[in-house]
Amino acid sequence: MGIKTIDRSLFVQMVRNGLRNLTINKDLINKLNVFPVPDGDTGTNMHLSLTSGVKEVEQVKDESIQKIVASFSRGLLMGARGNSGVILSQIFRGFGAHLESVDEVTVAELALAFDAGVDTAYKSVTDPVEGTILTVAKDAAKRALELKDETDMVTFFEEVVEEANASLARTPDLLPVLKEVGVVDSGGKGLVVIYEGFLAAVKGEEITEVVHDLVDEDAIEDVHERSVQSYIDIESIEYGYCTEFIVKFKEDKLAEHPFNEASFRETLTNYGDSLLVASDDTTMVKVHIHAEHPGDVMTIAQQYGDLTKIKIENMREQYADIVEEDQKKSKDEIIDAGENGIISVAAGQGMIDMFYSIGASYIIEGGQTMNPSTEDIVSAINKVNAKNVYIFPNNKNIILSAEQAKNLIDDKNVIVVPSKTIPQGIHAILEFDETASLEESIETLTEAVKEVKTGSVTYAIRDTVINDIDVKKDHFIGLTDETIVTTAADKVATAKQLIDKLVDEDEDEIITVFFGDDVTEAEKEAISAYVEHLFEDELDIELIDGGQPIYSFIIMVN
Repeated sequence: MGIKTIDRSLFVQMVRNGLRNLTINKDLINKLNVFPVPDGDTGTNMHLSLTSGVKEVEQVKDESIQKIVASFSRGLLMGARGNSGVILSQIFRGFGAHLESVDEVTVAELALAFDAGVDTAYKSVTDPVEGTILTVAKDAAKRALELKDETDMVTFFEEVVEEANASLARTPDLLPVLKEVGVVDSGGKGLVVIYEGFLAAVKGEEITEVVHDLVDEDAIEDVHERSVQSYIDIESIEYGYCTEFIVKFKEDKLAEHPFNEASFRETLTNYGDSLLVASDDTTMVKVHIHAEHPGDVMTIAQQYGDLTKIKIENMREQYADIVEEDQKKSKDEIIDAGENGIISVAAGQGMIDMFYSIGASYIIEGGQTMNPSTEDIVSAINKVNAKNVYIFPNNKNIILSAEQAKNLIDDKNVIVVPSKTIPQGIHAILEFDETASLEESIETLTEAVKEVKTGSVTYAIRDTVINDIDVKKDHFIGLTDETIVTTAADKVATAKQLIDKLVDEDEDEIITVFFGDDVTEAEKEAISAYVEHLFEDELDIELIDGGQPIYSFIIMVN
């Protein structure tokens, strides 16, 4: 005979199983996280939120399921973290509110409770977005209502979980960023995992590992080995601080500023996005918002009481940390480059991105004062799976190490292209022809490095006189290839003088300026204006944030 009602002990086991399943899947859910911001913490936030709810349940001695559900709901609200955690708390806030007045938790009452939870969650969100946890909750609740005449709990939960998984699989069709990256919604996945835990409890199963038999794996797209956050533009984060806090109401403040949840929510919409406001109507209100100025939001909230459980996280930093970690991991991966692989030496994120964009298979980070060793280059060659591997040292001091590395490899054709500067490496790679023979490629690339002019601006480490130029320590020097041709106390003045000496308007066609990591926005604008004023009608101009160290400006002319 099947289970027809849920009592206190079964509900406790349900939330325990939900938490256990979420714990197991937390890292997977984090990897899926790209919306509303790619900060990679949805699984963590949902886990912490649900943990708070379960802890509250564990402390309740009352035998009534109504008291247990209410405690679970309140614990979730108090511990809710992040967008997904707060929405989860609201789903179970509405769920619990419905069951408070129910004497017996049947399938019919559960169906109504799921529906009430969805209604509460949607109302708490200022601008509900479909293709998220909200959609999965709504579709599952709709299926639950269709099953309200069912009497068996196992059948009911099996059908609800099946629909939740199906809804999750549809999220990329509703939210373009998910389809672009190739994942399902992270919050929706978290809710499915919790519901799968509920089903396991109803079936009398303990969760000790991932419950594959409860998941329609074909409905969930593969997660990339590289975290999906790496594919999202950091500039898409308009409001940089995930801000959360609870306002504990104070009577004297409420007397002066009566609290109205709808009005409060409307006011905060002017300060950010991903806004969630959830109150228990009498003692407190929970706020989650992505804001650029968190202090302004908290100042408004203080009109109603004292702030507690304040958490502010810089989401841009979170995103950057994820990308950095992915780049570290990628260095250990074998890269399948096909017939021809290209290894380049470069420093500075913009410069690295440039080389990847023009066809490099692998980047060895280094350059001036950071020369990679022969071992570093051998390691890079071994990571590129290709018949022919071309190495672009881009620095005269690295060519010998590259040649030594070449002599240590016997299972690939290793070709060291004698590029002595970054512009030489860029120009040569752009000239690379995949269809050419090995001999033709070597000839083409060797000639290509001679076809580009390189200018660079760096600082002098000591006083000296070179080529009748009096160089002062800490002043800037301008070089054409390796020859000092100008100097000045100011890097912008040095760059302008160097450009004047380097560019021949009658012969040259393109000038590209790479800005180093020490160049300010004002200095970038000054050089941009100077170059555009001189050459706008004569040359194609490209201005790129290279982020390279040592060299304030690297100038490529061809």
